[in-house]
Amino acid sequence: MNLWTTATTTEAGRHAASVAVLPVGSFEQHGSHLPLATDTIVASAIAAAVADRYDLLLLPPITISCSHEHAAWPGTVSISARTLDAIITDVRESLQRSGVERLVIVNGHGGNYVLSNIVQQANVAGPQLALFPNRTAWEAACQHAGIVGTLHDDMHAGEIETSILLHVAPETVRDGYELGDHVTEHPHLLTLGMGAYTESGVIGRPSLAASGKGQRIVESLSASFRSTLDLLVS
Repeated sequence: MNLWTTATTTEAGRHAASVAVLPVGSFEQHGSHLPLATDTIVASAIAAAVADRYDLLLLPPITISCSHEHAAWPGTVSISARTLDAIITDVRESLQRSGVERLVIVNGHGGNYVLSNIVQQANVAGPQLALFPNRTAWEAACQHAGIVGTLHDDMHAGEIETSILLHVAPETVRDGYELGDHVTEHPHLLTLGMGAYTESGVIGRPSLAASGKGQRIVESLSASFRSTLDLLVS
């Protein structure tokens, strides 16, 4: 699977897609076994799968976003919510000038809360912008893949993310993930940050990860995307 678009302007012109897909990731710690770019890889894999399946315009990813809760770890870089809002706004306006009126944001980082408000506001006059995957799609994908943990328990660098990377970018997964499990409640995450709940940066069970699970997650999300697309093109 190609995670990044390699289309030429000639190919894009011939394609003339009416819907674009924008992956939004992050650059934040994911323990010692996953790269800082994990969320970008995840978002790009899902976006590439849906763009290929439904013949949509695939955009390159936004690679830095709102990761302030991970600031305690080296390498993490964030932008403000207002900056992310401005980037999305600029991308949408540029697409519209070229005749692409609909956009799907594929979000790979749960901390990008502002994206929900951007989508909410954009659709006042009718469906123009969608955010994917939603919680329902994630839960269905995890059930299909045989994921053991819940989205709450396995919320960072655990079974889900490690499985996806083992499938789409296995060379980025470091040894030792089998011993990296750490499960804990995290009720005040936004106030105290991740550092209050984990020393390793992991909240989840990466030991349960498997490439096959990652493959089934991406396949399920690609299939369930149909209902989101229908909202934009009906």
